[in-house]
Amino acid sequence: MHILRSKQHHNCQMYIRQKDPLSGSSVFLLCIWSGGRRVEMKNRTMDKGVVRDRRGYAANEVIVKQAFERSHHANGTESVDNKDLCNGDIRDSGDSTYNREHTYNKRDTYKKDDKNNPNGAIQTDASGSFSWTLRSERILGSGCTVGLGILSIVLLFAGCLSRGLYYSADMYPVLLIAAGSILIMFLFFLVGIRPQKASERIPMSLGQGRGRLQRIVEKIFRFPGMWRVLWPLGMMTCFGLHAWVGSVSKQGSMDEMLRWSLLAMFTLLTAILAARTNGARWLACGWQMAGGLLVLSGIFAVCGILPLPFGVMRTADPEISSAGARLGGLLQYPNAYGAVVGMYALERLTAAARVIARPVPAGRLIAAVLPLMPAQAALLLSESRGAWLATGCAAVAAYALQRRGARLPLLLAMAAPLACAAWLYRQLAAAQLAPAPVPGLLALAGAWAAALLGTLLLCRLWHSGAAKAPRAAALTAIVLAGAAAALMAVASTADRLAAGVGTGVSRLQMWRDALQLWTEAAWLGHGGDTWRNMFRAIQSSPYVGGEVHNGLLDLALDTGMIGIVLVAGWFLLTLRSIFYFAPQLMPSMLVFGLHGVMDFDWSFTLFWMLFIWLGAWAVALKTETEGVQRSGVTVKYTLIRSKSGSKLRSKSRSLFLRYLSTQSHPSVVPMRSFFHIFQRVTARLIRVSIVMIILFWIGGTVWLTSRYAVAEVQYRQAMSEPDGTPAQKVHLMAALQSNPNRPDIVISLARTLPGREAESLLLNSLSHSPMHLQIYIELGRLVAQFGEGQQAGEYFEQAIALNRYDGIGQSTALYWMEQAARREWKAGFTDRARQTAAAGVQMYEQYQLLAEEVEAGNVRNDRRFVLEEHAPGYGENLRRLASAFSPPFTSELTKRSP
Repeated sequence: MHILRSKQHHNCQMYIRQKDPLSGSSVFLLCIWSGGRRVEMKNRTMDKGVVRDRRGYAANEVIVKQAFERSHHANGTESVDNKDLCNGDIRDSGDSTYNREHTYNKRDTYKKDDKNNPNGAIQTDASGSFSWTLRSERILGSGCTVGLGILSIVLLFAGCLSRGLYYSADMYPVLLIAAGSILIMFLFFLVGIRPQKASERIPMSLGQGRGRLQRIVEKIFRFPGMWRVLWPLGMMTCFGLHAWVGSVSKQGSMDEMLRWSLLAMFTLLTAILAARTNGARWLACGWQMAGGLLVLSGIFAVCGILPLPFGVMRTADPEISSAGARLGGLLQYPNAYGAVVGMYALERLTAAARVIARPVPAGRLIAAVLPLMPAQAALLLSESRGAWLATGCAAVAAYALQRRGARLPLLLAMAAPLACAAWLYRQLAAAQLAPAPVPGLLALAGAWAAALLGTLLLCRLWHSGAAKAPRAAALTAIVLAGAAAALMAVASTADRLAAGVGTGVSRLQMWRDALQLWTEAAWLGHGGDTWRNMFRAIQSSPYVGGEVHNGLLDLALDTGMIGIVLVAGWFLLTLRSIFYFAPQLMPSMLVFGLHGVMDFDWSFTLFWMLFIWLGAWAVALKTETEGVQRSGVTVKYTLIRSKSGSKLRSKSRSLFLRYLSTQSHPSVVPMRSFFHIFQRVTARLIRVSIVMIILFWIGGTVWLTSRYAVAEVQYRQAMSEPDGTPAQKVHLMAALQSNPNRPDIVISLARTLPGREAESLLLNSLSHSPMHLQIYIELGRLVAQFGEGQQAGEYFEQAIALNRYDGIGQSTALYWMEQAARREWKAGFTDRARQTAAAGVQMYEQYQLLAEEVEAGNVRNDRRFVLEEHAPGYGENLRRLASAFSPPFTSELTKRSP
């Protein structure tokens, strides 16, 4: 192989080579335009990779690779390695401009076809090899898009069907599917990028070709939204550091680390899908399918068609529900369910308003407004005042963001469905969300049909052309919407407000206590599950709340200001992208943010998946818009500058990738400088490290999740066995080996072991869960049985400090303190017995005083904290033990534990 000659035209240079220089055949010249002159191609024409000038470096490299590496030419002619080819520096050159259709020879016509060729290449119909190569790449590309779309939708469906992935046990299988799929895809990606053979390269300048790892790194980070993966990865790193250094709950930190790892993988998949052709269609399809599944499953469960356990929450408390029942749907929590169906309803509302704005056939209009009535009915049936408020504020924002001429279609699309949804809500609420199947179906069908017909009539009135028709349609829409809102408020909100505002007061107390706890570790937080493990120790009143009911406070408690900054930056950048490129998605994003600060929606992994989905959808719409704009741009050849030693690169490439590329092209002149050698080694280490970090992240996630999943399965099998059986012990030991961080597994196994072994196991578990109160209770019970009253008192005091508003726990501590004192007295340690009894008396007095304060105060007592029935008897026996020289052993008061 060697260079035959170089042809220069206006500072443009191309080296041409021949496979067999002795044969003298298959010499070809490059056809270029120079100053309006046309240079004809000699002999056989080579396959040309023609790209648009404005598509950027990514598209150029793909098309040039197709054109010059994969095509086979006749007469022994070989392709040109155009790896360093870039069009960024000749964008303003007029010599390289071509028309969209031009004939070079009578047999070879080059045409632009954007519909079938997303990369913007111009195909040839003469030889057939080039078009066959592009067709193969197009088939493979569409197959990759289909695979990514199906995988992303499957993960989104799994989130919907698994209770919103609120529980860690539901998250493990989904995480295994995501991590395993991405790991397989990445391995195929590594195998698919093959190094170039030496016979396929010629130097276009004084530099050498790129290495394999560099091409991998560039392909990974070339997608437009790829850098969005860094936000969830940052959160994952925060929780991983907490689990490593030490936190309130190591298991909670590990679960949160895996949760954010799943979100990072989901972000990666959607980012790649958004950059693909037809990615926006896949994202729109997934949104419609997930929203329809959530809405229809809830409505059909109320009507008795679909059996959905725990889909309807029933209560007799009028402060919680005015109808006695609230729809929770697949999420099994009405507030979160109301927020997610509100997001879906607003997106469908803005889409229907765009359709109504212009005259369309009746079928298309009905298809546009079809999901509105059931979505709004599901929102009303949830009886979530926070979801109603967030959805209403987002709807007002959507109305304000519309142009003046587009505001009335928004009202037209909302009026009839909202009025019919309010009527359906009243009918179903009167039956406490349990109507007979036939009447329920008839009510649903009637309300749905009325909503469709009402919207159709309003639109016909709007587009009738009469002078007063728009005003009449607007007035009718406003009256219907106002009547529906008034009916909804009178039916539910007024009744619940009349019953009291205790739930709102409890949340204010929660937030005040959470802020006080946050100040103890404002910057770094306490780790995963902080509020769930510590709220009983710091609560100012006996309210019930395993969740803080505020997404920002929950993040602040877990990760401090660092996590708040990461999430706020991610949210604001996504909001900015949606505002500029997909404003129709803005109302749904506002519901996500507004309701997230009023409830614990962000504890559901599904909500973050929907947030990521909306952000990727906006990026896909942006990419699609840019593709439409590029379709009218003049097509240009990509040429090469003649300056030797210069590396032509697109200005859109990042500085990081430029650095890697620069260091991977050593000069022909030997570099004896230590600094240059160090730069080359550093660049190679960075590339290798990035690939290894990705493999370690995905592989480690698969390994850790599989162990946790095995532990969950073993623990469930153990709980299904009778207590104390050898089979139960075997399953518990297998679960502990797979996951030694779970305190419930440790406690269950400790109850099957001898005393000292159980104590050692529980003490070791305290290093993983230092704030788990049940471990202290188990330790106190064990040492009380050993007759060690002083040590038992320390454990029980710690347990009471972690949960002082637990009447049963306080009574249990008093019982075992009495038992410890009796054992010490029988063993002859009378002084120790009196000291143990005195400590027990002090516990009882504090318990009695706290119960009297709660009973005399005006605070809510959601936990029903009172002085237990047997507690006074335990206290009286402890007083006798502490004061008498010989205790009266009355078994009536100590015959059983509370």
